[in-house]
Amino acid sequence: MSATYYDAVMSDKTTQLIHHPYQPPAGFLAPQPGIFKASTVIFPNVAAMHTREWRNKSGYTYGLHGTPTTFTLEERLCALEGGLQCVLASSGLSAIALVNMALLKTGDEVLIPDNVYGPSKALAEGELVAWGISHQLYEAMSPADLANRISSKTRLVWLEAPGSVTMEFPDLLEMLHICHARGMICALDNTWGAGLAFNAFDMAGESVDISVQALTKYPSGGGDVLMGSIITRDEALHLRIKGTHMRMGVGVGANDAETVLRSLPSMALRYAAHDCSARALAGWFQSRPEIAQVRHPALEGSPGHAHWKTVCGTGQAAGLFSVVFHERFSVPQVEHFCDSLRLFKLGYSWGGPVSLVVPYNVASMRGSAWPHKGVLVRFSTGLEAVADLQADLAQALDML
Repeated sequence: MSATYYDAVMSDKTTQLIHHPYQPPAGFLAPQPGIFKASTVIFPNVAAMHTREWRNKSGYTYGLHGTPTTFTLEERLCALEGGLQCVLASSGLSAIALVNMALLKTGDEVLIPDNVYGPSKALAEGELVAWGISHQLYEAMSPADLANRISSKTRLVWLEAPGSVTMEFPDLLEMLHICHARGMICALDNTWGAGLAFNAFDMAGESVDISVQALTKYPSGGGDVLMGSIITRDEALHLRIKGTHMRMGVGVGANDAETVLRSLPSMALRYAAHDCSARALAGWFQSRPEIAQVRHPALEGSPGHAHWKTVCGTGQAAGLFSVVFHERFSVPQVEHFCDSLRLFKLGYSWGGPVSLVVPYNVASMRGSAWPHKGVLVRFSTGLEAVADLQADLAQALDML
């Protein structure tokens, strides 16, 4: 738009402010990507409006279909997890729901582990059942049980490593081998591994088909963003999910995407710090007489420790661990222990700077499959000093 046209036609200041011709010069570079906010995307001409393609990131059509900010985040997450395509969702649970909706229809069946993330199980029991999609719970630590439950109706198998509350680490390699031999699509909730503990797309010759993360946790790192991701390597599978994503109108805010982009460069450092603190505190708990069992995949004797060693060749683990109190302590006593903590705050989620604690009634979640009578408490270590966290735990144990 020429300055002459601007001066001659746009005499009203309101119009001038909306259609001002100035464009900043190209070539601005900074450590952080720019934040692009848009619902409407402007096309240069009708031909571009009719031909632009958003599915392969070659162009922009509408805010929900991607901006430079979200495209950049998707590509960096692919690099993190070893995938080729990424879809962003409004939360980790939203990402799980999108996978189910994209791949399942009435009459199909999905298999999920019995230690699965609770809302994922609730989704199967609620919406999926209402849509005529059945599900079975398989024993998380039994490849044989998984194999026995695959039927002609099964279309999708969910894996979780480790269980988000009880922390068992399954035999991922054997389970993937079984599923792929039967033609099953395998989706992994990889929030714990976060793309750092192991490469879900390259595990000793085995690969998941879909890796889902709650970016709410370690990629965000601040406890202030809700977002999820769906990573794939197969373009046809990606486009099925991308189509559902588009039809459901799922989107993420530009400021949230920018926050995750800002946090990604420090993610490996933070993950290692969480890991170090969790191992130190889990090891300390092993010496406490109040505790019947400590469940942390990197500890000898924890369920699935050998599988963790096989898959996590880097030797990394997240900042989560659970303890099972001796059965002589009642539920009110253990809850009083949690209430007595000062640095560990009562709250769901994990991966942020503040250490968190949650007591669970695992028997109600797992039924007869849970062998312990004592109360389980899960800890998420933050970024506080280990000595201070240990002192907090010790004073709360004294309250028992």
